Amino acid sequence: MRTPLARIRYLGSAHAGTDHFWRQRVTGAANIVLALLAAGIIASVAGRPYGEVVHAVGSPLAAAVFVLLFVATAVHMRIGMQIIIEDYISAPGLKVVLLVANTLFSYGLATVAVVAVMKLAVGG
Repeated sequence: MRTPLARIRYLGSAHAGTDHFWRQRVTGAANIVLALLAAGIIASVAGRPYGEVVHAVGSPLAAAVFVLLFVATAVHMRIGMQIIIEDYISAPGLKVVLLVANTLFSYGLATVAVVAVMKLAVGG
């Protein structure tokens, strides 16, 4: 039995509702747009000397595109792997370990990528 409030909020038994579903779709759509922008930036600097490439990629707009791409990709990857782990791993202890490892790996990877872009952006 579902309460009227649960029907309005689309909440299931775990009270998560469609949160993962929508986050996965939004980050996927953002990744498409941001990847196209990043590919355009990369194509525009192809064949240029190293200094020009560093300057172009380190510009505020390009840096913002790359940072947003890396963060959106990490969130998208974490959610996707979380769903797979929750669906296919039945051992509760292993499931918790894999979920923690998934989160640490995803955000660790994003952190390294963001630090690399910021290093270019500030000229270090």
